[in-house]
Amino acid sequence: MTSLTVRKGRTAHARNLTLALAVLAAVCAASIALGSAELSPSALLDALLRREGAEGVTAIWELRVPRTLVGLGVGAALGLAGAIMQSLTRNPLADPGILGVNAGAATGVALAFAVFGLTDLRGSVWFAFAGAAGATVLVYTLGSRGYGGATPIRLALVGTAADAALLSIVWAVLLLDSDTLHRYRFWSVGSLAAVDSAALGQIWMFLVAGAVFALALGPALNALALGEDAARALGVHVGRARLLAVAAVTLLCGAATAAVGPIFFLGLAVPHIVRALIGPDQRWLLPYSMVIAPSLLLACDVLGRIIVRPAELEVGIITAFAGAPVLIALLRGRRRVGEL
Repeated sequence: MTSLTVRKGRTAHARNLTLALAVLAAVCAASIALGSAELSPSALLDALLRREGAEGVTAIWELRVPRTLVGLGVGAALGLAGAIMQSLTRNPLADPGILGVNAGAATGVALAFAVFGLTDLRGSVWFAFAGAAGATVLVYTLGSRGYGGATPIRLALVGTAADAALLSIVWAVLLLDSDTLHRYRFWSVGSLAAVDSAALGQIWMFLVAGAVFALALGPALNALALGEDAARALGVHVGRARLLAVAAVTLLCGAATAAVGPIFFLGLAVPHIVRALIGPDQRWLLPYSMVIAPSLLLACDVLGRIIVRPAELEVGIITAFAGAPVLIALLRGRRRVGEL
């Protein structure tokens, strides 16, 4: 491959990434402009510019803008986490939940409601993040024991076992306490409706740290895709790279799940979509996933707001309905599953 070809490839990737950012900006604008409460273009512009005394100021600045910002952060986090997990485990069906992150967060929320009597979802964010982090540490510690350390297969097996054990605790708590079940079910469906600027303030540090770790892992993940021996020959410290990858997934998925509940499919499907568009190079796959995932999440959220007006349909439901056919189409397309 000549240097000219490499430069052309980089230029094409940069141009397409800029286009993806433009699409994301358009979706963000739609997220602010559209909702269960209809506003005329003039009222919308007045509320954005004046912010005081205008119609729709509360809907725009206290509901839609924070909701859009949280959607941006959560979508980017889930896209990055999904891409890292599929690369780390070399499993095309892997998603962030394979490390027990979702189950750990669910356990933290259930215990926060049942044991500590919390009634505000914002107060349970820290319990959810602690549960997600604790579950990941447990899975990685157990998966690292024995010869070979934390291999992808061992992490997947231990993660599956931990997921089952933690969810059994959750269901036991819910069946014994109907009040906890009532509060938990709103969080468990996955929704941006209950978030505000306070939720973003609680999670942004974790999202930024996780994104920095994730984007720095691109070259190491490319080397690991060639096999552990090849990665070591290329100068990659395999154990350190895996540990950083697990830390990035914990920060990203743990914070996102804590804030809005489990959003399924997004972390699984977006990396497949990106690979079908640009190929498997992690140096580009990660930033593309970081841009395309929030576009899809916010688009689904907007759709959920307008199809059942004046009520709303939670974004977790929309992503499941919209995402499953997309993934099936990808798997049935011209690319083989192994290439994805």
